[in-house]
Amino acid sequence: MEKNLRQQKTAIIKIALFGPESTGKTTLAKQLAEYYETEWVPEFARDYLQQKWEENQHICVEDDMLPIAYGQVALENIKLASAKKYLFSDTNLMVTKVFSEVYYGFCDPFLNEAALEHEYDLFFLTDIDVPWEKDDIRDTSEGRETVFSVFKQTLIDAKKPFITLSGDKESRLEKAIAIIDNLSIATQHDISSADFVQIYNHEIPFNKILKQLEIFKSGIAKANLISPATINNGILSLSESEFKEKAAFFDLQKEQLKLKKFVPASGAASRMFKFLNAFLNDFEIKKETINAYINRKKDSDLSIFIVAMDKFPFFKALDEKLKEIYPDFETLDRDYKNYYFIKILLSSDYFDFANKPKAVLPFHQYKTHIANPIEEHLNECVHYATTNQVSNLHFTVSENHQNLFENEVEVLKEKVEKLSGAQINISYSYQNKSTDSICVDAKNIPIRDKENNLVFRPGGHGALIENLNELESDIIFIKNIDNVIQNHIDKIALYKKALAGILIDVQQQVFSYLQAIEKQEIKENNIEEIVAFLMQKLHIELNSDFNKFTVENKISKIKDLLDRPIRVCGMVKNEGEPGGGPFWVRNNKGTVSLQIVETSQVDLANKKQQEILAEATHFNPVDLVCGIKNYKNEKFDLLQFVDQKAGFIVEKSVEGKIVKSYELPGLWNGAMANWLTIFVAVPLITFNPVKTVNDLLKAAHQPQ
Repeated sequence: MEKNLRQQKTAIIKIALFGPESTGKTTLAKQLAEYYETEWVPEFARDYLQQKWEENQHICVEDDMLPIAYGQVALENIKLASAKKYLFSDTNLMVTKVFSEVYYGFCDPFLNEAALEHEYDLFFLTDIDVPWEKDDIRDTSEGRETVFSVFKQTLIDAKKPFITLSGDKESRLEKAIAIIDNLSIATQHDISSADFVQIYNHEIPFNKILKQLEIFKSGIAKANLISPATINNGILSLSESEFKEKAAFFDLQKEQLKLKKFVPASGAASRMFKFLNAFLNDFEIKKETINAYINRKKDSDLSIFIVAMDKFPFFKALDEKLKEIYPDFETLDRDYKNYYFIKILLSSDYFDFANKPKAVLPFHQYKTHIANPIEEHLNECVHYATTNQVSNLHFTVSENHQNLFENEVEVLKEKVEKLSGAQINISYSYQNKSTDSICVDAKNIPIRDKENNLVFRPGGHGALIENLNELESDIIFIKNIDNVIQNHIDKIALYKKALAGILIDVQQQVFSYLQAIEKQEIKENNIEEIVAFLMQKLHIELNSDFNKFTVENKISKIKDLLDRPIRVCGMVKNEGEPGGGPFWVRNNKGTVSLQIVETSQVDLANKKQQEILAEATHFNPVDLVCGIKNYKNEKFDLLQFVDQKAGFIVEKSVEGKIVKSYELPGLWNGAMANWLTIFVAVPLITFNPVKTVNDLLKAAHQPQ
């Protein structure tokens, strides 16, 4: 046997099984070799030590480590010669190294160096969640946790690419095959093993990464706008008395339904204070006045903030803190007072508002207290999302903010319950990190952080369709965390309930048609009525070929068009706010439908498309009511109704470089593109977002 520890170079994908004794390495190596019809490398030490035991009852000693290492390398090189595409090693020099260090407190430098140099495309770290099996050469089952942690730390310290495999042998094999198949694809795309493991640990399906990389190269097709949706052309307009009728209808129906309010609330408030952060980063109090800065930067936002400072609901708390920090505060120059005010507002040592979620920030100054958006949403929830004295509210939050939410909710929930007499059930979910996007540079090459790791960004609010898909309710009200109002909750509730009344009315008609279809009660003379309903109530245009269909095919087409989740969306008059609006859109199959379209989805280089965009009369305030169950009272799989081609490529400037990432089809854009859609004009009072801190100065957020 050749006594060297050199590992042969090869294009074969090599997988090393790595872990303590009796953790299923041999079983898995055999299974994988059989599945992929290739070779596997047995554990040389097993035969070597078994022979020692049988000859003279001798056990393994420190001097056996190098002979075992020589034998293992020679065996691997022999098997490599006949392997096909893959080679699976039951063990390797890293295992020998660990055993030498664990049992003898020493590893031969020659063995140690070779173990660290040997390369495998991937290590499978076999978990200790399988029963320990005794044999002649195994030690003991005691201390498995400690030994396992040593094995794991060795891989981490050596920066080897590894994935832990747990579970029974069937599930391990299934998981390993899926990983290996993706690893093989990764190597074809020049994605390193280290990057592959990072993607795997981020829980992003590998095929999604490939799709994202392809999207960066090929781009995303823009929306094909036909015309803006306007009053009586896609947008339903109701009188005040009609709103009240619809709200009353909802009140009559709601006791039979489970209601829930869904509030996207995972974002931090960084954008609210962006202009203040920019001020702190660029302003030097000893070199210029604040007025000079405002003139230099043409920063009207800062000017408004300072002039109206005392009208913010957090003014008093900050003022008191400033006097506590600076005993001579009252004697300071006005510029210093304003500068310190902004500084402690954003300082991580004090208020740290830009790094907190909007949900917990002080928004409204009442006579008796200051309310944050959580309290306002709790109040709204009991007004329109309550049945049988039970109200359900769901927040999507970032994981690191959940404690903040829970602490606020614990106090506020009891307060609102006492005033309303309703029980409020609160639930939370996180935006699934598997929906994140890889970030690339201007040349579509993945970017890296200081530790040379890939960089990922959240996939946008479109990821929340997965959170919505997990909820169990008949009717779900959707409203953004920052869209709240001071006072006037009764008015807000009226319009929200009216939207729900419209949804229930339409849903009942849809369900009656679908039930009749299932019972085969629809005849040719009924089709005209249903087609009129589709076109007039649901704004669905039928293909010109529809009239050529047989009766059976017409009914089948109608069923397909009707059997979908339903959304009723409030629309407000467009007053220049940034964001999406309602349009008639033609998809790549030629079908025209009502959609909410963001400006970024429009080809602004196309003059005609730009003109249509400019003609929009209404704006999407994210005021939705959704029906997510079918006529059999079963939940729809909402992921089946997403337009996967309606995502976004967003560009950010990071350290002077353009960074691109992919955002999923927006929650109320492409994620609901294939729902039944009704747009309803609602008053501006329903739309009071707080995009920047200065929005808190608007009438809707000031004491009456």
